[in-house]
Amino acid sequence: MDHHSAPIDVALDTHPSRYRHWALRVDGERATLVLKVTPFGGLMPETELKSNSYDLSVDVELADALMRLRFTHPGVKALTITSGHDKIFCSGANIYVLAASSHPFKVNFCKYTNETRLYLEELSEQSGMKTLAACNGATAGGGYELALACDEILLVDDGSSTVSLPEVPLLAVLPGTGGLTRVVDKRKVRRDLADAFSTLAEGIKGKRAVDWNLVDAVSPRSKFAQAAVERALALAKKAPEIARGPGIELDAIEPSIQGNRFDYQHLSLDIDPKSRVATLTMRAPEGKQPANAAEALTAGAAWWNIRAARELDDALLRLRIHHAEIGLVLLRTSGTLESAFAAGELLGGAEKDAWIVREARLLWGRALKRLDATAKSFFAIVDAKSCYAGPLFELLVAADRSYVLDQDGVQCRPGALSAGALPTWSGISRLSQRFLAKPEQAASVIAAGISGTIDSNQMNKLGLCTVFADDIDFEEELRVAVEERASLSPDALTGMEASYRFAGPETLATKIFGRLSAWQNWIFIRPNATGEHGALTAYGKPDRPKYDWRRT
Repeated sequence: MDHHSAPIDVALDTHPSRYRHWALRVDGERATLVLKVTPFGGLMPETELKSNSYDLSVDVELADALMRLRFTHPGVKALTITSGHDKIFCSGANIYVLAASSHPFKVNFCKYTNETRLYLEELSEQSGMKTLAACNGATAGGGYELALACDEILLVDDGSSTVSLPEVPLLAVLPGTGGLTRVVDKRKVRRDLADAFSTLAEGIKGKRAVDWNLVDAVSPRSKFAQAAVERALALAKKAPEIARGPGIELDAIEPSIQGNRFDYQHLSLDIDPKSRVATLTMRAPEGKQPANAAEALTAGAAWWNIRAARELDDALLRLRIHHAEIGLVLLRTSGTLESAFAAGELLGGAEKDAWIVREARLLWGRALKRLDATAKSFFAIVDAKSCYAGPLFELLVAADRSYVLDQDGVQCRPGALSAGALPTWSGISRLSQRFLAKPEQAASVIAAGISGTIDSNQMNKLGLCTVFADDIDFEEELRVAVEERASLSPDALTGMEASYRFAGPETLATKIFGRLSAWQNWIFIRPNATGEHGALTAYGKPDRPKYDWRRT
């Protein structure tokens, strides 16, 4: 079944006016997202998305809605996520879409949904929008994972509606790993109860769901709507007092596409299918840039810090979803070092708590975390054209390796952002993650950046170079490294990179992505799940799955 190709028409950029599956309503300090999936409106028009099940197109709309709540409706203090169906909240990822998708697409789908749910949690933690899952019907698999990502879960108590993670007993796979992790690490469900719950295909309902801490409360159907409103109002009162307004409209990304080249306003992406290498070049701000939060608000979505971060995010998703065969991405930057540095200092400076500055900084953080979780190798190339400063400096330390030219004029400059304002999934700065054995080294790099630019020789002394070569050897060193990387197993590299990129403290996110890269990746290609007689293959058919009973 894995011979199928991933759908090629995944629209990554959307707008509420084009949503097919969600409706966003904003009423003062409260907002509501209503999920009512268009049955034949997904990526595979011939496959019906029954029972409010979803494919990637549903999650793309959800991610877009969360982004617009941050930037266009920052006054919202409580978000309710519910269903437009009477007896179904969400039945999770559509099994038939998964079964018909390639292995890389399955894993990327799981990764994207987990990122979106982590961003939903960040919406509460950092942007002050508390969230309620108003589960007005059956809540299964990925639907329950969505609910778990909210601050509170309210389940209808109608004698039949349950919460469940049925993937293990029904499909021989895992519930995206995010579900398992949140049950025990976030909701702190007792381990033995979590074990029983995750092998009970029909799920848990009513008071028992509350007693096991799978949900926060239940309400009879006759009082459910009012109970949801009351809990949302209570959550709004708990929202932190932070800067919240007045909001801006986000424009479309829409890169110019010519063959295998994608040109954005501040980024270019060149794909070379033959060598399986891509080059991603980010450009520093040009012309007069906002000097404070008020000017940034006037610039709106065109502000470099917003636009460039959104473009980076879009390019990374294109690489993941549309170009699975690309194994190595060469990161380059161009432009004026001073302008990139100034952009970063505004994000991390005296006005860092202004709402538009905060949201732009969080946006950069999410884009860089997207890079961290992307199953591609990243090599940063630092030469005389480079401008690794401000948020662009984070590309240098996010890369798996850095190749630095030993030449006058080659330089970089970390600043206020590099001390932890753009943390990794581990919750620490990329410099701290780089120098786990010598924390003082991270402080030395930042101090050098505060003093001025760091030239190539100093970069080497400070530990910012993987390879430091003069102009005689530089291109040859890089060529050999690129060819060597292209010769290695992509599966082994994915596991290796995920192990190294999540160094440092363990968090909910690192557990999720570590398991996605290992267990979920592995389980999806096991015959017990996706083989000719596997459970995922046999789902919905009269034949029962046939398992290889060996435990490995």
